[in-house]
Parts: sequence; C-alpha cells; structure tokens
Amino acid sequence: MATVEQVGRRVSAAEAREVAEAAREKEWAAASFVRDLFLGKFRVDLIHPYPQTDPEEDARARPFLAALEKFLREKVDADRIDREGEIPPEVIAGLKELGAFGIKIPREYGGLGLSQISYMRAMELVASVCGSLTALLSAHQSIGVPQPLKLFGTEEQKKTYFPRLARGAVSAFALTEPGVGSDPAAMETTAVPSEDGTAWILNGEKLWCTNGPVADLVVVMARTPSKIVDGKEKRQITAFLVDTSWPGVEVGHRCDFMGLKAMYNGALRFHNVRVPRENVLWGEGKGLKLALVTLNTGRLTLPITTVAAGKNCLRISREWAAERVQWGRPIGKHDAIAQKIGAMAASTFAAEAVAELCGFLSERGYDIRLEAAIAKLYNSETGWRIIDDTVQIRGGRGYETADSLRARGEKPVPVERIMRDFRINLIFEGSSEIMHLFIAREALDRHLQIAGDLIVPGTSGSEKLRAFVRAALFYAWWYPSRWLGWSRWPRYREFGTLAGHLRFVERSARRLARGVFHCMVRHGPKLEHRQALLFRLVDVGAELFAMAAVCARAQMLLRSDGAAGERAVRIADLFCQHARRRVRLKFKGLWSNDDVPTYGLAQEVLRGEHLWLEQGVVNRN
Repeated sequence: MATVEQVGRRVSAAEAREVAEAAREKEWAAASFVRDLFLGKFRVDLIHPYPQTDPEEDARARPFLAALEKFLREKVDADRIDREGEIPPEVIAGLKELGAFGIKIPREYGGLGLSQISYMRAMELVASVCGSLTALLSAHQSIGVPQPLKLFGTEEQKKTYFPRLARGAVSAFALTEPGVGSDPAAMETTAVPSEDGTAWILNGEKLWCTNGPVADLVVVMARTPSKIVDGKEKRQITAFLVDTSWPGVEVGHRCDFMGLKAMYNGALRFHNVRVPRENVLWGEGKGLKLALVTLNTGRLTLPITTVAAGKNCLRISREWAAERVQWGRPIGKHDAIAQKIGAMAASTFAAEAVAELCGFLSERGYDIRLEAAIAKLYNSETGWRIIDDTVQIRGGRGYETADSLRARGEKPVPVERIMRDFRINLIFEGSSEIMHLFIAREALDRHLQIAGDLIVPGTSGSEKLRAFVRAALFYAWWYPSRWLGWSRWPRYREFGTLAGHLRFVERSARRLARGVFHCMVRHGPKLEHRQALLFRLVDVGAELFAMAAVCARAQMLLRSDGAAGERAVRIADLFCQHARRRVRLKFKGLWSNDDVPTYGLAQEVLRGEHLWLEQGVVNRN
C-alpha cells in the first residue's frame, strides 16, 4: 500500500513557498479592477455605471427574503441562543423549510438557485439578528460542500449530494490543523490509496472546523503521496468529500469561544476512514487550489456581515445619542460623539459599497481574488472600529449584557454581544495579516513575472541575464507611464462633486504602482520580510478601491433616486475626505517609519532581554 512520507517534520520556508505558489491561480483570464489599480491603471469602466440586480432575479428572491426576514423577527431569540450556547432545533428546522441551506444550489437539484447577491442579502438579514446562525449558514454555503461542489464537482457527485444539501444536510470545510494554520505545506492529515485501489484511507485531525460537530458532509483537505516532477518532489494536497456517518469519523471536541456561543465549531478526527475514489473533488493534488478558488467567493459573506453590524450599530448609536442627555444637551450634539457617528455613517456606506460591488463583479465573471480579499480585510477592520465606537457611545450600557439590561428594566440592546460575536471576523477565513500578505503577493505578480528571477534566490546567472533584459524592455515604457497622465479637471466631471476624489484615486493608483516598484528595487528579495511596508501598500490599494466603489454607488443612487442620492453623495464625499488623509499617511510611511527599530525591539523581547518588563504580576503558567 502506498504511503505518505513522514509527517510532522519541520517544513522549510522554501517548501512552504513552493506549495503555496503551486496552488496559486497563475493566469488572469478575466478582468480585475484591483489588480489594475496596483499596476497604476484606474479602470473606472469596470465599476461604472455601478451594477444593479437583474429585475427577474429580484422578483425570484423577494418572496424568500421576505419570509426569511419574518422568520428571523418572530422565531429567533438571539440572546437566548447566546445564553444557552445552542441553536434551538425548531429554528434549524424552520430554516431548512425555508430553503435557507440551499440558497445558491441550482433549482434542478432542489435548491433555490438564487444569485450571489441574493445570497449576500439573505446573510445580511441573518447577521443583523444572530452571529451564531450566520456562522451555521455561511460556513455551510460559502466554504462548505455546496460551493466547491458547484464549481468542481462531477455531475454524479452533484446528483448524489446537492439534493441532500438543499434539504438541510449541514456541511463543513476542514483545512486547519492543531499545528497548521496558514501554512498548508506542513499539513499532517494524510490519505493513501487502499490496497484494492478503490478508495483512499484517511487519517488525521482537523481543528476549528465550523459546523464540524453537527456536519453531515465535510470537505477534507489531506496530503496524498508526493509526485516526482523533473526529479523534484512535489507535495500533493487533495480535497475529499467525506460523509461523517462513515466509520472512523469522530468529533473530538466542540470548541467554546469569546463570542458566537452557539457556533458548532470543533475538532474532527479521522481514523482509517475509507473514502471512495469517486469522492475526490476536482482531482488528485488540486485540493489547495480548490480551497483558494472556493474562498474567492466564500469570503464575500464576511464583508456583508460587516454591513449588517454597521447598520445595527448606526441605529443603536443614533437612538442613544438622541435620547441620552448630558450637560443639558443630547450627547449627539457634543462634538466628540458627533464625530464618531459621522465617521460611522460614512464607513457603513463604504462597507456596503465594497461588499455589494464585489458580489456584482463575481456574478459578471471577473477575477475577484483581490477584490474579495480586500473586501474581507477592509470591511472586517472597518466593522471592528464601528462596533468599538458604539460601545464607547453607549458607555457602561455598551459593556453590560442585554440580559442584565433587561433584568434592570432597560432596553436590552446587545452591543456587548455584537462586539464578542464580531471579533472573529478579523481572523476567520484568513486573518488580517494573512490577507495583507495574500494581496501583496498578487499585487506583485506582474513584477515577479517580469523581474522575479533577479530577486528570487537560487536562480542561475543565465536566468538572471534573461530577466534583466526582459525587465529593461518592460520598465523602459512602464515606469515613465506611471508618472504621465492627466488626472485633473475635467476628468470624471460626470461625477459632479465626487469627480475630484476619482481624480485623486487615479493619481494615487499611479503613485501606488511606483511605490511597489520602488520598494522592490530598494529591498530586492528582502521585501518579503518587510511586511509592514507591504501592509501599507495593500492598505493604500484597499482605500482606493473603497473610494472608487463609494463614488460609483453614490452616483448610481443619485441617478435612480434624486433626494436619497444627494444624501448618498454627501456621505460619499465625507468618506473620501477621510480616506484621502489615510492614504497620504500610508504613502508617507513607506519612506519615513520606525519599522526597523520596532522589529529589533521585538527580537530582543523574544530573546528574553526584557523580562524586567514582565515583573510585578502573578504568573500562573
């Protein structure tokens, strides 16, 4: 019987990089607004006119969304779910009856067959009520079995599993392991062919598997025997569709967290699980690429949950700031609070523009790997700031639980629960740090194609020479063109008062492209270790994307609804003013920063040179 080489050994940086690079989508077959932005090209034609939902899709989705909203309002007690740590069986049964577990599953297989945008609107409704319910439904449909099955499943696999999933069979996605987070090269779960060749034998443990403890079906990532390509070992990661009723599948532990108290998340163990060969998804060795492609769309759920949190917090803050009186005036009249509420409104509008635009771009077939990553990164961090400000505005009542407020006879506003439930969004489906690195790698892709052999260690002299010639020819025209171009009046004058912001985006996109190039020239192969610099470049790109999305959406609203559109334009204008200041600070930080001494101090701390700072407390570890 074939075996997988010894697991658990330390994986080198080169091996980890090789596995990650092998899983990347190498080609850009479709347009990408953000990729062009990092290359200094502002393709406003890709997002303007701002997309709108097809009327037929709206008509099909409307009854479901109305029924879902009614169910959430009348049948779901989110405080009870948080308190008891369980979703009542009748709630899950009701969601199944509505078809909420098969929103995007095609109708021919028993699902609702709705679009990505309709799915996001459904998740926004759910997220506005209960984070644990959102985790159940989104983990099932964003990264669980339905999405990879839809993208990569065979017709036989679809016929077998889609009807079950549409009826409410819960699914999950199992990638993370106790010793493996964002470095899949170190994966220890293995699958080897059975002696008769009809199945794979799966062994290992997965951690933090959302829906795992209650899942009927799970997509499991496992290492399969390596292949030798050009005399070199090539690690294989394969995706398997596993039925949890099969012998050897065990729920090891259900985890308990700061928030999302009723989220069914835990450790899954696999002991000699026999997986039929026909349950390989897509193909042997394609598992990690399958995961990355699935996450391109799957990540769009978290941005829309941020929108729900932002809208909830805006309402809570508005109501409290109007009724709470201090020093003879409602607190909303005091500048310190008003500044928070104004920024909160602008940021909520921006978060909705970013999330919605990404959904539309996905439906139109664009390559959204960068857009989805930025939406997840930008919205989750924006949402956290909004929630933090809401707690501050509510004061002690923001820190007090809804149950305690209710017991005292006050309105049970669940700000404390919103904060606890939301915090994981900066970690889920790729932490903010990993998102920054992922975006930076994709943003550098064109430069690495041209000049990568000049800076990547291990390339031969002849390869470096060819790369030098190639780079000289490319940058001879590319670099000057990043300085040239008209980004002043009257460009974008059709956007009225927002035109100046779009001109700023275009100028800044060229500056961003130059900044990426300058950092590559200055730091060479060491750039991958200057993550603080890379993060600033990514943050500039994210702000520019948000500004463009906000302006396009406000312009659409202005044309479709004059009065509301004028208010949207004012909000968009304020958001862009805030964003422009942030962009200027990030650009300044590329060349004037304290990154090196900060890193040096961190290394001293890690070596134990500053243990004196830790004295004076009780260490119980």
